[in-house]
Amino acid sequence: MAKDLEQPVVNALNQNYVKERKLNFLERIYLPEIFRGLWYTLKQMFQPKFTMMYPEEKWDPPAIFRGRPVLVEDNGKERCVACGLCARACPPLAISMQASENSDDPKERYPTFFEINMLRCIYCGFCEEVCPEEAIVMSKDYDLVFKSRGEAIYDKEKLLVPKEDLKDRLEFLRDYRNRQFGQFWNFPEENNIHSVRNRDSKWDTSLSLVEMLEAQRKEDSSSAS
Repeated sequence: MAKDLEQPVVNALNQNYVKERKLNFLERIYLPEIFRGLWYTLKQMFQPKFTMMYPEEKWDPPAIFRGRPVLVEDNGKERCVACGLCARACPPLAISMQASENSDDPKERYPTFFEINMLRCIYCGFCEEVCPEEAIVMSKDYDLVFKSRGEAIYDKEKLLVPKEDLKDRLEFLRDYRNRQFGQFWNFPEENNIHSVRNRDSKWDTSLSLVEMLEAQRKEDSSSAS
């Protein structure tokens, strides 16, 4: 005889179910559990309170906290060289920038504009992970209020924060990377200057990357004097 597959083999409501525990009288009336819950609530009323009276009292996050991303301002200038890695790594495509060159700036490249759409940002920290210059980090700022969508787009002026105010986060990143990479990570700040200028004795700062390669190719093909 074929079995009926829709009929359950073991019915929990069946008294013959051997694993079903029978409740006693006090468990069936539920009163002891109700009084136990009321006693726990009454006991918690006299415990120390941990609630902050926001906004009068604001929480100071630890260095590991990932708040809104900001740009590091070093000696009055942004560290960012507009390489675009943070924009490529951003999952919701919240970052946009435009690069430009300045011959008077030691690092040559800088972003003419840098924008982050805070409505898109998911605070994942990928931009911070891929940045080779430690130019964009996650801050402690979590209190964000916008009256319109336009206010949620932070430009470079709103994103720039002095590195002295981000000291805790920068130190945390170095300790974190030391543990991650085996105690050999050391980020010298002079690495922020990535120049592609002509390395000859004349130090012509007007040469672009293409012109520099052409000049180097001509020098390599010329005969030695």
